[in-house]
Amino acid sequence: MNNTIRITKEFKFETGHALYGYDGLCKNVHGHSYKLAVTIIGQPISEAKHVKLGMVMDFGDLKKIVEESIVNRFDHATVLNNNSPHKELADIMEQQGHKVLRVPYQPTSESMIIDFATRIKALLPAHLRLHHLILRETDTAYASWFADDNS
Repeated sequence: MNNTIRITKEFKFETGHALYGYDGLCKNVHGHSYKLAVTIIGQPISEAKHVKLGMVMDFGDLKKIVEESIVNRFDHATVLNNNSPHKELADIMEQQGHKVLRVPYQPTSESMIIDFATRIKALLPAHLRLHHLILRETDTAYASWFADDNS
């Protein structure tokens, strides 16, 4: 019998960004209280003597992966596109002691979630799959990434 289960862990982090060349207010440096939901899919461990019997994955192990690869990097950082004139802004901010994260993309929720999916997939155990991510930028706006849409 196939008992495939999805489990989800949620994370929060504060991040600033600016969208170079954008025609609205988000061209200015500003921040969001991001909420990230990470859902993985797999089968619960069925080995009777396994210390994680009945778990798809220990939530603590998933937390460690996501905190190390995403939350700790992005929390209280200003994310700027290093392939734009924001490179100079990043240089100045870093010289003044600010935490700056330079990325090779426009730091929209859509681009960030693609980056997050790549990072998480690379660190998951081989028997598990990333099912989907939801990155909430505000209470009413979010981006979703689903593995089935990207296979």
